[in-house]
Amino acid sequence: MNLLITGGAGFIASNFLPYILDKYEDIQIVNLDKLTYAGSMDNLKEIKDNPRHLFIQGDICDRQLVEKIFREYNIDGVIHFAAESHVDNSIKNPGAFIETNVMGTFTLLEVARNYWMSGPKKYKPEFQDARFHHISTDEVFGALGNEGYFTEETPYAPNSPYSASKASSDQIVRSYFHTYGMNVVTTNCSNNFGPKQHEEKLIPTIIRKALSVEPIPIYGTGKNIRDWLYVLDHCKAIGKVFFEGRAGETYLIGGHSEKTNLDMALSICEILDEEKSQLLIQNGLKSFKDLITFVNDRPGHDFRYAVNDSKLREEFNIPIDSGFRDNLKQTIRYYCELFDRSAK
Repeated sequence: MNLLITGGAGFIASNFLPYILDKYEDIQIVNLDKLTYAGSMDNLKEIKDNPRHLFIQGDICDRQLVEKIFREYNIDGVIHFAAESHVDNSIKNPGAFIETNVMGTFTLLEVARNYWMSGPKKYKPEFQDARFHHISTDEVFGALGNEGYFTEETPYAPNSPYSASKASSDQIVRSYFHTYGMNVVTTNCSNNFGPKQHEEKLIPTIIRKALSVEPIPIYGTGKNIRDWLYVLDHCKAIGKVFFEGRAGETYLIGGHSEKTNLDMALSICEILDEEKSQLLIQNGLKSFKDLITFVNDRPGHDFRYAVNDSKLREEFNIPIDSGFRDNLKQTIRYYCELFDRSAK
């Protein structure tokens, strides 16, 4: 299989690439990434010498480039990770999110449809198994109260320019299945955590601020709730859906680890208290928890996200992983090493 991965230098995709290359020896990967602030070649160091991985710097909105990649590498599968994804940035500059997340997805779909298909519902013989997998987010569903869960049937109700742009791209993908009979699947995941995430995100920010002995900013009262999914668990689920999922279906992927933002900050600080006790002593602190500071809430900040992913877990026999704290410890150690190197 000749697989196009978009946004492969970003957080989730750069974790997915080593996993999929190791698991499937017959896959050739073309990795297309624009290398904006969220993508880094450092994320690809472990596969830079892999002969089955080719990196191309470019924009998914560049139709000529995407068409050239399909032709030259005979692409017969797409896993579309590339997206502008930071909510705060979408509030400041929504145009970039509409361009990348909506128009970029449309460009990829159009190129794939024209390359793989001879007409509506008609795949070319050599592309009968070609598939387009769209990676999305649970934020498209809006916000939940204290109870309940998102399911695949939950109506869309995005509340930020970011989530609205992802909701739009989800609907475009859906339309290509119903209109053209294109072999598409969509996955909507909860909040990811793990190595290689951009340092502006919540968990890396908490760690970075703590190590710098600076105030740790938490929006509002810190009571907003997220369901945390370890990135490698997400990658495994993506592989299952891409190879085994039913065409036209949507699958939710959750972590089964709901935490308030404040509880997450406290958990990280507790682990750092153990891992970096000498830093506490040097700065006269009893705990990194003392650095937690509440700041003005984000506009339109959704209260709670949580997903019911029983469809995914039952269909593919995926167990619920209960290793949240161990995964969080590994994540914290990764960022401690990263920030220590950066400080030297």
